[in-house]
Amino acid sequence: MTVPATVAAPASPKKIRPRNKKNPIWQIFALLLALFFLIPVIWVVISSFKDSSELFVFPPTMFPKQPSTVNYQNALNAGNFGLYTRNSLFVAIVSTLISLVTNSLAAFALAKYRFKGRELLFLLTLATIMIPLQVIMVPIFMVLRQIGLTDSLWGIIIPPAATPTGVFLLRQYMLSIPDEILEAARVDGASEWAIYWRIILPLSVPALATLAIFSFTWRWNDFVWPFIVLTSESKSTLQLALARLVGQFGVDWSTLLAATVITMLPMMIVFLLLQRYFLSNATAGSVKG
Repeated sequence: MTVPATVAAPASPKKIRPRNKKNPIWQIFALLLALFFLIPVIWVVISSFKDSSELFVFPPTMFPKQPSTVNYQNALNAGNFGLYTRNSLFVAIVSTLISLVTNSLAAFALAKYRFKGRELLFLLTLATIMIPLQVIMVPIFMVLRQIGLTDSLWGIIIPPAATPTGVFLLRQYMLSIPDEILEAARVDGASEWAIYWRIILPLSVPALATLAIFSFTWRWNDFVWPFIVLTSESKSTLQLALARLVGQFGVDWSTLLAATVITMLPMMIVFLLLQRYFLSNATAGSVKG
């Protein structure tokens, strides 16, 4: 008589403990690191409500004894602050829009079209990143003078409209868009312009938002190029106006700090409006599917 072999019971699977994604230690570390980098900004905002004499007391005080908005009133009354703000907004917004259009068109061609010399053209575009701005300032200025764009807001908008960094950022993102979507649109009779406008741009919103934040911040804070191109005070931007607050024999630090806080507000608003697109682009590709 054959004795049946004893069948071992299957081992119970080990319970896998889920990783705690919200590690309090790392959250505290990230919070402290963020506060460390925000200390200068916080100090500027708080000090903008201090009196001039209170800025230089020793030991220094963190919070003003008698907060006042007089510094902001002085900053708004210093020169034609409204005109400078309009000039800066015009330059930053128009430059950002032109940059998004030109860079996205170049990125679309380099990402979704196959032609001879495409990789070489892309490498040459990236190679221009290594050229310092100081090297090409004089030739660009001479070209602007020949076409009559010196002392003009367009003279500081047009030259840096297309940037190799923007082309690289958008091109790398557009490569992740499946080519099958574009082929299906072509089969349905969509033109190349319709594919770019109705498919590529909507799918590239996170990358476009990231580039918009970078472009707006760069053009809003730009000082060197407007300082070279612009000569009339009526064409000045806010950054040039801040430089004029530094007098030859003294500096009104309270007014300067208040004006600095005012110039920071548009950048903060733009980042807050586009923050969710910026974060989604930063985390794109982090999950392996």
